[in-house]
Amino acid sequence: MIKSMTGYGLAANDFAQAKYTVEIKSLNSKFLELALKLPKAFSDKEFLLRNDCSKQIERGKVNISIYVEHSEVMAKTATINQDLLKAYYQQLKSAASELGDNASNLLQMALNFPEVIQYESDAVSEDEWKILYKTFEEALQNFQNFRIDEGNVLKQDLIFRINNILEGMKLVEEQEPNRIPQIRERLNHFLEEAVGKDNVDYNRFEQELIFYIDKLDITEEKIRLKSHCDYFIEALKGTDANGKKLGFISQEIGREINTMGSKANDAKIQQIVVGMKEELEKIKEQLLNVL
Repeated sequence: MIKSMTGYGLAANDFAQAKYTVEIKSLNSKFLELALKLPKAFSDKEFLLRNDCSKQIERGKVNISIYVEHSEVMAKTATINQDLLKAYYQQLKSAASELGDNASNLLQMALNFPEVIQYESDAVSEDEWKILYKTFEEALQNFQNFRIDEGNVLKQDLIFRINNILEGMKLVEEQEPNRIPQIRERLNHFLEEAVGKDNVDYNRFEQELIFYIDKLDITEEKIRLKSHCDYFIEALKGTDANGKKLGFISQEIGREINTMGSKANDAKIQQIVVGMKEELEKIKEQLLNVL
C-alpha cells in the first residue's frame, strides 16, 4: 500500500464552552518538515505532538494548526508593571522634549510597550488536554485516510504506466525479426558499393556480421526490464512506505530502456523506446509525491 505525501485532515470537538479544531496539510518533501501552530496554553505538549507526527507522518512538508475558540469572552486578570511603565513614560517624555514634540499620547504609547501589561496565564486542565489530543488524533486519522485515498489513485496510474512500458517492449519484440535481415541487407549493400560485388569475401562478411549482431542483441535488456517492471508492481503492493524504493527501481528501468534504444539500430524500435521513456518520466514525476 502506498500513500501520497499530499494530504489534508480536519477535526473539531466542543468542550466546556470552547471549540477545539485541528487542521493538518502537507505537500511533498524529501524529509519531514513540520510547522506546528499551537496555543500558548498547550506549549508544554509540543514535543509530544511532534513525536507523534514524526512516527506517523514520516515525510512531507506538513503544517499543523491547532485552535481553541471560546464561545464566551472572558476577561483575563491583568496587572500593570508600574515601574516599567514609568521608565518607558520618562524615556518617551525626554525624547519628545528633545525633539520639540508636544505628544499628548505618551501614556498610551507606554502602555503598549512589551511586558507593561501582564495577563494571568491560562491554566489548562487535564480534561481540556484530553479533548485537544483526541481532536488531534482524529485529524491525524483523517489526514492518513486522505493520503491513502490519494495513494490508491497514484498506484493505479503507476501500474498503468508500467503496463504501457511492457506493451512497448512487446512492440519491440514484434519488430525484432525484421531488424537483423535489414541490418544484413544494409551492410551488404554498403560493402558491395565500396569494393564491388565480385570482390566481397562473403565468408568473412558473415563472420564479421555475427560479431556485429551479437553486440546489438537486446535479449538481456528485455529480460532485466521485465524483471524490474514486475518488481516495481510487487513493491507497489507492499505494506511499507516504498516511495524511495520505487524511485530506485525506476532508475534501473530507465537504464535498460536507454541501453535498448542505443542498441536498437532501427528507427521503428527507437520510436517505441521514446514512447517508453515518456511513460517512465511520468512515473518519476508521480513518485515525487509518493511516501
